[in-house]
Amino acid sequence: MVTGLIGKKVGMTQLFDADGTVHPATVLKAGPCVVAQVKTAQGDGYEAVQLGLVEAKPTKENKAMQGHFKKAGVPPTRVRREVKVKEGGEVPKPGDQVNVSIFADGERVDVIGTSRGKGFQGVVKRHHFAGGRATHGSMFHRAPGSIGASSYPSRVVKGMRMGGHMGADRVTVRNVKVLRVDAENNLLMIEGSVPGGPNSVLLIRKAVAAKKLKVAQAEPAKKKGKK
Repeated sequence: MVTGLIGKKVGMTQLFDADGTVHPATVLKAGPCVVAQVKTAQGDGYEAVQLGLVEAKPTKENKAMQGHFKKAGVPPTRVRREVKVKEGGEVPKPGDQVNVSIFADGERVDVIGTSRGKGFQGVVKRHHFAGGRATHGSMFHRAPGSIGASSYPSRVVKGMRMGGHMGADRVTVRNVKVLRVDAENNLLMIEGSVPGGPNSVLLIRKAVAAKKLKVAQAEPAKKKGKK
């Protein structure tokens, strides 16, 4: 059984429970995907499948990739990701289709994507430095301050927090709850936010270390009696 799916971020909305509880939700266009390659423990050392996201716009590939997809019997796909196969589950075949029905309401998933790029940023925004006084004449507002001693070691140590490129990193959001699954429209509504902007490519997989759901239990009634 395939444990993940490729999707795209549509946007954010709100979902309401029957009792009026509101949940911030992110809408994902998850799949459909096709299996382009199956990797086995005998041939590759591990079990996984290569999925391709089916899109309306055709993609152009070189002869090597055309032969890769022709061998699987599927049309070329632009977005491809590799996901693991559940141990002991049914191994899919090249050409099989995987859709959002592999997930269920209330299930926990991990979402992997690329965060929004922020460009070059200073230490206050990038590392949450407090900065200096904002009063007149201080001349030290958003500067990083000392970055090392001059006598010893006479260099800047590795890992020193400074200004630099921020964002555009691979980010994994773990144990987010699936609020609703719309199999007809290939939509997946999950609680909270996910990395990236609208139309960004995401990998949704079953939670690797899913946390147990906490269920509120009623306290036992206290017995009346003598103190």
